[in-house]
Amino acid sequence: MSRWKRAALAALATLVVAALACLYPYLARRDAWASASWQNPWFLAALVAVPVVWYWGIFAEDARRPRLRLGTVAPLARGPRGLRSHLRDLPGVLRAVSLGLLILAMGRPVSVLREQRTDDRGIDIVVALDLSGSMRAILDAKPSDLPGQPKLPRNRRLTRLDTAKLVLQDFISRRRTDRLGVVVFGKAAYVLSPPTLDYHLLTQMVSRMTLNVIDGSATAIGDALGTAVARLRRSDAQSKVVILLTDGDSNAGSISPEYATHLATSLGVKVYTIQIGTDDEVEVEDGVDLFGQPRYVRHRFPVNPALLQEIAQETGGQAYVATDAKALADSMHDVLDKLEKTRFEASSASYEDLFPLLLLPGVLLIGLDALLRAWLLRRFP
Repeated sequence: MSRWKRAALAALATLVVAALACLYPYLARRDAWASASWQNPWFLAALVAVPVVWYWGIFAEDARRPRLRLGTVAPLARGPRGLRSHLRDLPGVLRAVSLGLLILAMGRPVSVLREQRTDDRGIDIVVALDLSGSMRAILDAKPSDLPGQPKLPRNRRLTRLDTAKLVLQDFISRRRTDRLGVVVFGKAAYVLSPPTLDYHLLTQMVSRMTLNVIDGSATAIGDALGTAVARLRRSDAQSKVVILLTDGDSNAGSISPEYATHLATSLGVKVYTIQIGTDDEVEVEDGVDLFGQPRYVRHRFPVNPALLQEIAQETGGQAYVATDAKALADSMHDVLDKLEKTRFEASSASYEDLFPLLLLPGVLLIGLDALLRAWLLRRFP
């Protein structure tokens, strides 16, 4: 058989095997493939290796087969051919097709399932969290006060930010139909997330927050409140709420707290303020001592409870003071008990990974290749 004829037959066999291998994924999720997208498309570049493996598995194998010198092969060519001679190129075909399927599986095809719409009742909430330097202060909490509290190194104590993050994550985990957004502020205010029902994303964002992500040299309460209110400007919920978590006084920003309060009142947004801590002079971690243990010093951070009380009173909210983790969590949950939920239509979409449908035939082809080599096409030196 000529080399070109052999290559044509091998190519035809490859197409047949590939079609049969793709038949299972197609029939198993026929509708899903229409909306599929690749999550790791850069893996698909490896498909260029498939023709190389195909050529190597078919033609390069000839060089490795044992040979016998004969004067002429005419009598052998006229003789009958066995099954082994007809299937000698099949392992190379199986190997190439299986490699292609495995590469496609690594590309991770994902299908967006049908979007689901549900009729829910909820509240639109934006939490404004202080990330200024004063949040480094210590706010001790018992492990029972904070679900999911991590185990700290010896003599390490929770800061106000540590406590606020854990309470906020627990608060998010208890939401079901409330649209929740987060604003962080220090010397300026930034939107971490607009109001959303994607609680998993919010939890991940909050868990990664640190004091050095923004400039925390000052506290812009007015900017924080104005930014949070702006995220609720187009909300159609009956209850629109800003929960302001801070431990200091307003000493920066381009918007005064009084004007931001006026904006909240005009838009019907209630502001609930939660003052974290009470003392002007608090303990702050200041490096480690000679034995590697955390060292704590007293530091003064001004607080302005009168300002927080005024903001809450003007907007129809309420002011809270949280001296520990339990009081902080109780304050946040008490806010929800005072509000009327709004009925709204929520939409959500789920995703389905399709790569197992490609992985299964790929693994089966590898197994078939190994079986053929070990049984039907076994070679002896």
